[in-house]
Amino acid sequence: MKLKPYPKTKPSGVEWLGDVPVHWEVKAIKWETPVLRGASPRPIDDPVYFDDDEGEYSWVRISDVTSAGAYLSSTEQKLSRIGSSLSVKLNPGAIFLSIAGSVGKPCITNIKCCIHDGFVHFPRYKGDVKFMYYLFASGEPYRGLGKLGTQLNLNTDTVGSIVAGFPSLPEQRAITAYLDRETRRIDILVAKKRELIERLKEKRSALISRTVTRGLPPAAAKAAGLPVNLKMKSSGHPWLDDIPKHWQVKRLKEISTLFGRIGFRGYSIDDLVYEGEGAISMSPSNMSDGVVSLDKCTWLSWEKYHESPEIQVQPEDVIMVKTGSTLGKTAFVKSVPVPMTVNPQLMIFKEVKCSKRYLFYYVFSKVVQDVIPLHNTGSTIPTMTQEGIGKLPFPYPPLPEQTAIAVYLDTETSKLDGLVAKVEEAVERLQEYRSALITAAVTGKIDVRKEIPT
Repeated sequence: MKLKPYPKTKPSGVEWLGDVPVHWEVKAIKWETPVLRGASPRPIDDPVYFDDDEGEYSWVRISDVTSAGAYLSSTEQKLSRIGSSLSVKLNPGAIFLSIAGSVGKPCITNIKCCIHDGFVHFPRYKGDVKFMYYLFASGEPYRGLGKLGTQLNLNTDTVGSIVAGFPSLPEQRAITAYLDRETRRIDILVAKKRELIERLKEKRSALISRTVTRGLPPAAAKAAGLPVNLKMKSSGHPWLDDIPKHWQVKRLKEISTLFGRIGFRGYSIDDLVYEGEGAISMSPSNMSDGVVSLDKCTWLSWEKYHESPEIQVQPEDVIMVKTGSTLGKTAFVKSVPVPMTVNPQLMIFKEVKCSKRYLFYYVFSKVVQDVIPLHNTGSTIPTMTQEGIGKLPFPYPPLPEQTAIAVYLDTETSKLDGLVAKVEEAVERLQEYRSALITAAVTGKIDVRKEIPT
């Protein structure tokens, strides 16, 4: 449905705002309400001020606002009566704005809360707070001030000096009611599409796990000239379940040699160089959903790169995280556009005696990923030794079958990835439409007054 513009408009004199309905007032926010900062009781971690479960007011931190939507319904901490007396109290229905961390994000509180000096609030605003919320949430008032969420430099003066268009209170409420209704519809559609994405990803994961442990489905096996309706046998490992009777079970160390950057291969910050002055040192951040990404890289001196040829990255290498929060994360190297090695968090499967692509799918599968945490040997940092990884069982089909499995999974996962990409594009378009709709409504580019029953 295409909404009509207002019948009469006037220049606002503000670049981001453009023309506004002729009956709207154009003025700085500070002429609608003072803009004041919160306050932090000191010392910030003193239990005299905090951790009082009986406190009437909740303490708002940046993380609370970051995780909240339009409304703040809970926080992780309470303030004591002393603490709340030294902060700025807000009652349900008040709007406040983050100016430090998640910069520019507005929030309406549903609870009694106290805000620190990383927020500003609007104590005398008599308009509709949800209209003000949508105004800030659009991001448009920040044009020229930086990028919403990260680079904005906001304070009471900059926020108070923002010039916007203000319709009458009844019209603000009509705009709010319309946006509430339409954004709710969009959000429901987005949620359904995200559920579809998760189902497709789960189907992809199940497909990989089933195929690398039970073989090709009958139609695919027949097309590849392989036996169908295979008889099964126990793998001898409780978490691996049954495997085809003609498969072997080996250890990962039997079909590959595992190398990592340990001992003398380690390096310090002094060995890091600028881009082009050495090789890329891969880290877990360069691995995403089974592929290698070189968007953000660290570069290591040529001397350290050549010192350890056994961990130099080559095409079709399989790489796994052996230390850190993403323990077990795996990627397949399709190409090496520039010389690359690995950092101490990673290990490489070298001297591989099977299909490298089949090996990747196996260690990438949930079959392996689900048991890796059980082999964690780190007390504080998740860690799995190369020896421990090498002991993991490896279902070993005949080489032609390994190749056929890899080709089948490449084809089928590519189809699923294509479907996921299309749904993600649809989500992005819906979110862009949602943002554009909010902007159009709060800047007076569409007339929604007749869209809401009175």
